[in-house]
Amino acid sequence: MAAAVFPGSFDPVTTGHMDLIERAAAIFDRLVIGVLANSSKSPLCTIEERVQMLEGLTKDMQGIEVLSFDGLLADFIKKTGADTIVRGIRTPADFEYELPLAQANYKLNCKADTLFLATRPEYSYISSSAVKELARYKGNIEGFVPEAVYQFLKKKYNYPD
Repeated sequence: MAAAVFPGSFDPVTTGHMDLIERAAAIFDRLVIGVLANSSKSPLCTIEERVQMLEGLTKDMQGIEVLSFDGLLADFIKKTGADTIVRGIRTPADFEYELPLAQANYKLNCKADTLFLATRPEYSYISSSAVKELARYKGNIEGFVPEAVYQFLKKKYNYPD
C-alpha cells in the first residue's frame, strides 16, 4: 500500500493546497496531511483550527488522514509509515528551496522519496503567506481559499458583508 505525507503549515488552507491534496490522493492509497506547528511563523489560525478545516474539506475523500506534528518531518514520516513526501512547486524559487530539504529528508530517512507536484497555473500565484496578509487587513480572499475557509476567516476576523 503506497502511503505519502503532504506536510505544510496550511495557514490557511488555500485552493492550491486542495488541488494538490486531490491530485496526491489519486496517486496514493493513503495520504496523511501533516499540519506543521511552525514556531517560527505567527499563525493566522490555531493548529486545531487548521486540522479541523482540513478534516472538513477532505471528509468525503478516501484514504486521507489529517494529523498535526512538530519537530522533524523525517521523524513524522517514520511515525506514519509513509514512504513518500509530497510537495507542491509553484515557481523555480520553490524548487530551489524544496530540493535541499528533500535531499536532507532522504538522508535522515532513506525510505522517503519526495514527489514534487507542479501547481496548476491557475493556483500558481496563491500562497498561504499572501492570503494570511490579505486576511489580516480584511482584503478579498474569495477564490484564494475554499468557501468553508473563507466563511471561517470572515467570521473570525469580522469581515464586512
